[in-house]
Amino acid sequence: MPKKQSVLVVCSNRKAYHDYFIESDYEAGLSLLGAEVKSVRQKEVSLEGSFVRIENGRAYVYNMHVKPYKFNSLTELEPTRVRELLLNKKEIRKLSAKAELKGYALIPLEIYFKNGWAKLKLAVAKGKHLFDKRDALKKRDLNREMEQTFKNNIRF
Repeated sequence: MPKKQSVLVVCSNRKAYHDYFIESDYEAGLSLLGAEVKSVRQKEVSLEGSFVRIENGRAYVYNMHVKPYKFNSLTELEPTRVRELLLNKKEIRKLSAKAELKGYALIPLEIYFKNGWAKLKLAVAKGKHLFDKRDALKKRDLNREMEQTFKNNIRF
């Protein structure tokens, strides 16, 4: 019988869906220190403005803010320090090839715990222009209005 996987979503980057076209997504392990894991479990983390870069065959996440754990008596950690992502070499080569294309970026989408391990869902994304964002908002509003009219017109 297969094991049941438990997933606890801690933080998501909802603005990324507004600012980028998401092409594909990957799951990466997140290298954290002990006090940082406790802060992430308490949902004191933010992905706003964060991005992923590949340097020297390793993937790193920048500008991910993890609030310092208040009961940590050992070392004081910088909240926005660079953290390493745990990926296979094959995945890193794919991601670096896609990220080098003009207009593409590696964007973290969400942080979650899967079977007790901290994971980061990152996406290969292409930036949206202002008119693309307006079109997306217009489509969403039209769909919302259509659903409301159908809901109001169909009554039993």
